[in-house]
Amino acid sequence: QVQLVESGGGLVQPGGSLRLSCAEASEFTLEYYGIAWFRQAPGKEREGVACISSSDERVYYGDSVKGRFTISRDNVEATVSLQMNSLKTEDTANYYCAARIGPTNQAMCFIWDEYDYWGKGTQVTVSS
Repeated sequence: QVQLVESGGGLVQPGGSLRLSCAEASEFTLEYYGIAWFRQAPGKEREGVACISSSDERVYYGDSVKGRFTISRDNVEATVSLQMNSLKTEDTANYYCAARIGPTNQAMCFIWDEYDYWGKGTQVTVSS
């Protein structure tokens, strides 16, 4: 059973940076999984942030984070990271990673139910 664990969340000032990490806790490799980051703030709908495919390493970003966030995969460390720069107060949310067996494309990248496994989330708070 794949178990995803997110880390790296915390409190940061506007304009600052954080790096989130998604790891697998049961020694499964994430190398063959499509991985996505979602976020959800209180009272708001869940939003797809970034995803990376398993086959060709294509990456996709939500419009609100393009140019500021970068998703990357480290197969040696078996992690997928989300580097978040130029953070804004509206980036405040609980961030979740999700894993999918099989190919990922732009059409399904940010559909929560297309994924097979989900972590419990890590809180990111952007505030002065």
